[in-house]
Amino acid sequence: MPRPKRQLLATAEETSNPPAALEPDQAIACVKKGEGKNLYTVELRSGTSLLVELPSRFRSTIWIKRGGFVLINTSAFDDRENKLDGEILNVVRDEKLWRKQAYWPGEFAKKSAYPPDSDEEDSIVGKMPPIHDSDTEA
Repeated sequence: MPRPKRQLLATAEETSNPPAALEPDQAIACVKKGEGKNLYTVELRSGTSLLVELPSRFRSTIWIKRGGFVLINTSAFDDRENKLDGEILNVVRDEKLWRKQAYWPGEFAKKSAYPPDSDEEDSIVGKMPPIHDSDTEA
């Protein structure tokens, strides 16, 4: 039997609002790869990669894509001897709202799709190809 709709809506509502402040053992990370079995490789702002677990309340409810952001707890598995480095506490869904928070890492700033030194005159996007003499003679 599927989960009740009220439980799905409660989980979705919980993930849409960012916390006011982060605890010392919490960090925002970028999802790099799904390892399978609800395990994900994430990258912290320092560039270190961690293997984190998705808790059961998010499984089959909230989907995580590569390049997305998550809030992780790095001290969740300190007492265990295993390969897991942390647990996902929250999934960033409304990225605009999260980016406005003071704790958002500058390393995860939104990058422009265009290079900063691109010149509009050099671009050939939307222009017709040049006409060659061999095309007009035939």
